[in-house]
Amino acid sequence: MSTGDNMLRILEPLPESLVYHYRPDALRALYNNLLRERLSWYYSVLFNEKPAKFLIARRIEAPLDPYDTSISLGELWQVHDKLALEHRRLWLDIREDRENIRMDEPEPKFTYLDVKIAIAKRIMESCELCEWRCKANRASGKIGVCRVANECMVYSFFHHIGEEAPLVPSGTIFYGGCPFRCVFCQNWEISQVVTRDYIKVTPRTLASIQENLARTGARNINHVGGEPTPQIPFILESLKYLNVNIAQLWNSDMHMTPEAMKLIKDIIDIWLPDFKYGNDECGRRLSKVKNYFSVSARNHIEAYEEGLGDMIIRHLVLPNHIECCTRPVLEWLSKNIPRAVLNLMDQYHPDYQVLKEPERYKDIARRLTRREFEEARRIARSLGYTIIVEDLLLYEY
Repeated sequence: MSTGDNMLRILEPLPESLVYHYRPDALRALYNNLLRERLSWYYSVLFNEKPAKFLIARRIEAPLDPYDTSISLGELWQVHDKLALEHRRLWLDIREDRENIRMDEPEPKFTYLDVKIAIAKRIMESCELCEWRCKANRASGKIGVCRVANECMVYSFFHHIGEEAPLVPSGTIFYGGCPFRCVFCQNWEISQVVTRDYIKVTPRTLASIQENLARTGARNINHVGGEPTPQIPFILESLKYLNVNIAQLWNSDMHMTPEAMKLIKDIIDIWLPDFKYGNDECGRRLSKVKNYFSVSARNHIEAYEEGLGDMIIRHLVLPNHIECCTRPVLEWLSKNIPRAVLNLMDQYHPDYQVLKEPERYKDIARRLTRREFEEARRIARSLGYTIIVEDLLLYEY
């Protein structure tokens, strides 16, 4: 059986009754007033009360053909930024019930979404989607630092029942490649090593995957990996062909450039970012990236302010990293992103390079202790956080 056939089998969802048997908190989350207040836009799309942001972008007419190669990238960005203001105004009006859009009306020939797609394709010619800015000509087939070239690499897609309660069942798409080199990566087979187990999908096929996930019970489309940032050109183009109203979720390490952030920030309905480290040194040593904290902080704020708070932030507590990472991350988040929901995660275990070289990574060559996680929870409680803890029960402090 081909890889594609295997993936289509994975698509078959669990019956709704069985999903909620395994995750009754996912059913309760539908009626949780705190979650519905903190994630109000996401819930409005989930209940089909509002259109997802990508559908709004498809209703805004572009004043030119963005695929015309005689138009410079700079000119495209100027058009993009003007249309971004129009999108923002329209979205706020829809959010506050001052305006609505009719989904049965024909779309313009070229739209704000087309402008984003055209810019993303141009960027691929000298790629600067992540902060490596490796300038690989991915459009011509050259592989970037992320290990992705000009093909969308999908390893699996399915209805995920192991995500946070408001998201379950989540229509999860695992993409290949990643700009990070995390020494403890639990998905290293798809993020760090290019294997033959992925399928190459066109944007139209990617849209079909999303539509099938949506029509078979997914609450959202969960773009993850690896890391979805290298796949931005393909994901944006897929939304041109997606004809179902479903929230787009960005599950990311948040190390994209400002240019990449501009392309996706007003398309994503709910954010699921990962804030790993409280300083640059830990990011450099354990994920092999530069300027981790400042870049991650910048993009968290950008996403938070753009979406007016629809965000669940994950922080994986690492052994021996309470003071250098957990405390500064939680303190920064409490000051700068106070309305976000926090998922404090305790499932770290040594994997990948840590297993191969435990002496080199002594500080994280063991599991987290209960005492360490309790200290992390104590810090979070002292900062006034609402926590979705790892046993998936919602705690309100």
